[in-house]
Amino acid sequence: MIRSRQEIVRTMMQDVDRIRPWWENGVLYHIYLRSFVDSNGDGFGDLKGAMGKIDYLSDLGVDGVWLSPTMPSPNDDWGYDVADYLGVHPDYGTIDDLDEFIERCSEKGVRVLLDLVPNHTSSSHPWFIKAIEKPESPFRRYYVFAKGKQDGSPPNNWKDATGASAWTLDERSGEYYLHNFLPSQPDLNWWNEDVQREFEHILRFWFDRGVAGFRIDVAHGIFKDKLLRDDPPAPEMSRQFSHFGLVETYSKNRDEVHPLYKRWRKIADAYRPNRLLVGETWVGDIGRLARFYGDGDELNLAFNFMFVFTEFDPKSLSEIVQSTLSVLPDTASPVWTGSNHDISRFPTRWAHDDDDKTKVALTILLTLPGTVFLYYGDEIGMRDVDVPIELQRDPMTKLIPMARFQRDRARTPMPWRSGDGRGFCDPGTTPWLPFGPDDGRDVQSQSLDESSALTLTKRLIRLRCSVRDTLSRFESLEVTEKLWRYRCGDLYVVANFAEDESYEAPLPPYKEAVSSRYGAVGSLGDSDLFEVGPKEAVVFRR
Repeated sequence: MIRSRQEIVRTMMQDVDRIRPWWENGVLYHIYLRSFVDSNGDGFGDLKGAMGKIDYLSDLGVDGVWLSPTMPSPNDDWGYDVADYLGVHPDYGTIDDLDEFIERCSEKGVRVLLDLVPNHTSSSHPWFIKAIEKPESPFRRYYVFAKGKQDGSPPNNWKDATGASAWTLDERSGEYYLHNFLPSQPDLNWWNEDVQREFEHILRFWFDRGVAGFRIDVAHGIFKDKLLRDDPPAPEMSRQFSHFGLVETYSKNRDEVHPLYKRWRKIADAYRPNRLLVGETWVGDIGRLARFYGDGDELNLAFNFMFVFTEFDPKSLSEIVQSTLSVLPDTASPVWTGSNHDISRFPTRWAHDDDDKTKVALTILLTLPGTVFLYYGDEIGMRDVDVPIELQRDPMTKLIPMARFQRDRARTPMPWRSGDGRGFCDPGTTPWLPFGPDDGRDVQSQSLDESSALTLTKRLIRLRCSVRDTLSRFESLEVTEKLWRYRCGDLYVVANFAEDESYEAPLPPYKEAVSSRYGAVGSLGDSDLFEVGPKEAVVFRR
């Protein structure tokens, strides 16, 4: 019997997974679905719109995509307040649309990850509605309820994501319920085995539908201290990863998550090909990050926010890369990313809206060992957008006093072309968030430019793919105030951070090179040296 193309592609993908996991040294692409492509003229991105860009994703060369939450939600936190874990939000389409998106991506060799939010539900979830209506209901134990102190104040000093108390009084019962985020996002009680069984069912439900894995929201924080002890004050020297002056010792970061992820890993590994578990792990210590990998039996990947928030200079970057590689288990694949939906985009945060520095950052990201996550628009150097206060849509950061940034800045619609609607929506349609300046940072314009960030990204991903099996070998060769030279497998990278000084790099015996500023480099000549200009990175391939 003649097999369909789809069956052949699936067989090839499974054959690759028998050799090594598909995500190892791969590139994944984070789609904030609401801002990707609008297909129906309502100003919001959706699944049918994303389906029209599968060829783009395939041509870009990514191995998989992670979709921001697709499940039904009141959108108090734009999908991170889930009201039904087994459905699809009607703003995005139907479950059939999601099935079709997964199927069509699979045909192109692109896997699809969903966003799973196990820390909390929406207050509109049937579980919480039953918990509030009937305190004697078994669903009451699905959440963290507690009596207040003798003076009627909340049970402890924990703070939610806005800096307010993490406890809200349920006046009907006189007990408080816990929410580490908005009051409409009550935290689940992971000490309850019924909750654990519910989520094992949720995992299998989506894995059975062909989902390649999950990015797990707040992966470090879903268990809470049983005794509900106060979080201690943060020392002055460690405020970066503190929470409104507190160290989240008891409200998050509990060791009980590790046995849970071992069980989830067994579920994921029972599928062929194995399913992927990626953790959103907001920790400030590489040793603690390493623990999420277990002995190769917990999470497959864990986000490294110490890398995300490091300074963009050779010494800082090389230090965090080398310390990460030295501490993670040999079997662990590190994760490198510069942007996501909760933080500012790296072209703004690292490169200060400098296009040349942005391309240096892209070059470094795509030539490190491990797994790279690109946020939609990274490939065109998309910057933060200064969203006027009257157009801001994010309830969370509106509530944070003196917020360092508004999350809306990094969630604006993808510019596919120049002009009205930018290819995101029909001309005349008002997008849910405003576009940035119409200044050539769009896909169509950059597709025609050999020196653009988009062209560079495609070249680097193809170069990375061609030497993928060698990338576990990393060696830092030279680090100065303005220069970083390193080898990663069969790639040799020279990154010059200087504003106006060139650098003569020793020319390796390689025949191919890609420059962040000029694209593919022709003949390298017979010289022993190669000049790398200011704000330029050059990658040589063995």
